[in-house]
Amino acid sequence: MSWHPQYRSSKFRHVFGKPASKENCYDSVPITRSVHDNHFCAVNPHFIAVVTECAGGGAFLVIPLHQTGKLDPHYPKVCGHRGNVLDVKWNPFDDFEIASCSEDATIKIWSIPKQLLTRNLTACRKELVGHARRVGLVEWHPTAADILFSAGYDYKVMIWNLDTKESVITSPMRTISCHQDVILSMSFNTNGSLLATTCKDRKIRVIDPRAGTVLQEANYKGHRASKVLFLGNLKKLMSTGTSRWNNRQVALWDQDDLSVPLLEEDLDGSSGVLFPFYDADTSMLYVVGKGDGNIRYYEVSADKPHLSYLTEYRSYNPQKGIGVMPKRGLDVSSCEIFRFYKLITTKSLIEPISMIVPRRSESYQEDIYPPTAGAQPSLTAQEWLSGMNQDPILVSLRPGSELLRPHPLPAERPVFHSMAPASPRLLNQAEKLAAEDGWRSSSLLEEKTPRWAAEHRLEEKKSWLTNGFDVFECPPPKTENELLQMFYRQQEEIRRLRELLTQREVQAKQLELEIKNLRMGSEQL
Repeated sequence: MSWHPQYRSSKFRHVFGKPASKENCYDSVPITRSVHDNHFCAVNPHFIAVVTECAGGGAFLVIPLHQTGKLDPHYPKVCGHRGNVLDVKWNPFDDFEIASCSEDATIKIWSIPKQLLTRNLTACRKELVGHARRVGLVEWHPTAADILFSAGYDYKVMIWNLDTKESVITSPMRTISCHQDVILSMSFNTNGSLLATTCKDRKIRVIDPRAGTVLQEANYKGHRASKVLFLGNLKKLMSTGTSRWNNRQVALWDQDDLSVPLLEEDLDGSSGVLFPFYDADTSMLYVVGKGDGNIRYYEVSADKPHLSYLTEYRSYNPQKGIGVMPKRGLDVSSCEIFRFYKLITTKSLIEPISMIVPRRSESYQEDIYPPTAGAQPSLTAQEWLSGMNQDPILVSLRPGSELLRPHPLPAERPVFHSMAPASPRLLNQAEKLAAEDGWRSSSLLEEKTPRWAAEHRLEEKKSWLTNGFDVFECPPPKTENELLQMFYRQQEEIRRLRELLTQREVQAKQLELEIKNLRMGSEQL
């Protein structure tokens, strides 16, 4: 019998959670005390939104990400709902647009001004009215622009098209009425062609959202699911819930066969809901328990045993809810691969927790940052409703990199002003050098690129992040510690640019030598 080692090789085996220091937390935040099982927090690279306590209706706070420290007790709120706010979600393609749903049976779309709020925001951009009872969940479509899903206590999932001029929309594009009880969670696959839901009847359903038909339904009695999640392109589902003996557990399913789970694993005997989060770029699964301070994380693979336990982040402060930063907002200079925003009701505190891969090198780590979903939709609302599917448009997280287009533009032929003929090897080396840097020479751009493309590149440059912060809109430091951190970041950036410049000088000299050799060869001929 051959012996199989118990330990497996993994670059994420030593990932650890690093909580933010006190001055980088958000203090004195009146976090909601609602018992609804939701995240109550939504984050993007500009803002953090958190559902708050409010008398006479529902409200939530929108705090600029850099505005850490103690919050002003009179800080303006977004308060247009007549009932408690139950869920908030940022538009993945517009960092200044957010959707909220409430007990007043409405969904509202808000446009957040780029400058700081000076008074309460009560006027929404759009109001969606269609549910007969309170609305508990909202989800944006992952690839199509202006498509929003909502789930209400009337057991219906509604699909809304926001690409209209109407400020009040009363009729959804589709209504899915296959559920027999309250819907507990919704999740999309990578291109948004499938929707997975869990219901209070403890069944998992995989639905074709455009047709409204149930493709798969789990009737397995041994696992009562509360939350469900698509695992990227693995064609698998992960659900969290309870076993027959009321132990909290996670279960792995084949999305094409929900008769029996591929894997069941009991975690503990606590009663709080488990929130799963999956990072498709690193194939890591994070399981966050409501009411406890722990975050467990696993590595997921397509082969058995499918789920490999890595380790656990532990804290004494229980979390009421949790928010997650999109990958494009992470600090790649510190090898940060995930970031949570933990709501601690007992301290009125929001605590960022960074999941970090320990690396000695300070350069950009290409192996832990593959191309990830960016902030541009790959489909319009009408294209998706007509039946088209498209994977997300990918971007590189390397500082200063450009968009990775799914349909690349026609290649531009390099223009050399030298009279000597250029070899194919030389052309390939020059194109490779330009592709690595993500730039072309200014003379080529002026000759080959139309004005609209140049303006589009300028718009993209405005959103470039360097070392995790925006070089054009960086807030001034407020404390001596922040000033030192900014100084060290700038020193690191200068060092990195010097190394890059040295590499480019060496490559330029190699190109000059090759051109010289070609000229000498042509003269001899």
